Amino acid sequence: MTLVVNARQTLGEFVLDAGFTSDGGVTALFGPSGSGKTSLVRVIAGLSKPEHGRLVVDGETLLDTESRIFVPKHKRRFGYVFQESRLFPHLSVSQNLAYGRWFAPKTTAPDNFDRIVELLGIGLLLDRRPGKLSGGEKQRVAIGRALLSAPRLLLMDEPLAALDDQRKAEILPYLERLRDETTTPIVYVSHSVSEVARLADKVVIMKDGRVEAIGMPSEVLSMPSTDRRDAGAVLTGVVETIDIPHRLATIRLSQARIVVPNAHAEEGRSVRVHIPEREVMVATRRPEGLSALNILEGAIAAIEPDGEGMARIRIRCGGDTVLARITALSVERLDLKLEKRVFAVIKTVALER
Repeated sequence: MTLVVNARQTLGEFVLDAGFTSDGGVTALFGPSGSGKTSLVRVIAGLSKPEHGRLVVDGETLLDTESRIFVPKHKRRFGYVFQESRLFPHLSVSQNLAYGRWFAPKTTAPDNFDRIVELLGIGLLLDRRPGKLSGGEKQRVAIGRALLSAPRLLLMDEPLAALDDQRKAEILPYLERLRDETTTPIVYVSHSVSEVARLADKVVIMKDGRVEAIGMPSEVLSMPSTDRRDAGAVLTGVVETIDIPHRLATIRLSQARIVVPNAHAEEGRSVRVHIPEREVMVATRRPEGLSALNILEGAIAAIEPDGEGMARIRIRCGGDTVLARITALSVERLDLKLEKRVFAVIKTVALER
């Protein structure tokens, strides 16, 4: 699927002027609250009409203000998952799912219901009412209802924002399965680096109604424009072993290994790990007597002062790059220079998600 979006819309004092293209997979609209993510996804859904805009899906024009084309939302065949599940409280889970199925084309495979129920792990919930479900269970049912409409595009607007950390951890594996086991393209709205790093194939960073950057998670989430609380490296690896007693998983990277608190990971599975730069210390000699489980040896690839007394250090550890944010004074005291051998000391808690 190819998606082309461009929109300019004035909303009071806020101006949305953004666009992007996608070739399928999971495209994340990422940025702080008020950056225009939801405004842009509402344009895609047909819930709002911009003063100027264009939307093309697989060569079909759904919006073109110059040509006065505006296909209404109910004819676009898009699924939409909101922050709140918005299930019908008087219907059972099975009946809520059937409501989504009612909108599917007649050519939809008859076994689609059972496949989606299994994919989202909601088989034991079918006879329950929404009031008897947890927040994570409700969202899984809402996703299932959207998928059963057989959408050609699934829009997910901060689907985990209303959930606590435990519920987010519960539902994220199902979103990964959704990405890996279905062909439905997804536009995923979020302000969470951990969600985007884990799920997205492509990231569109938004700020003040405009697009700041577009690229792969490993590229754009390490850019200085990313919120400093969350900026860092996104590394891809494979789960090598599981230490069940200590609830730890060992991840094999390009040439190194790291230990992550996750006893539920599957051996042999490809995973992404987000390491915030603020959680990485730099040492010129291998430290001893530390609680940190991850100490990676590498060489300095770049030193990027920010003009505010801090500097971002890029450390090349084999085929992976780790980022650290330290003071300019530390750069001087450690006499850090390009290609100098150093050790990146990573707090294990930083890898939890």
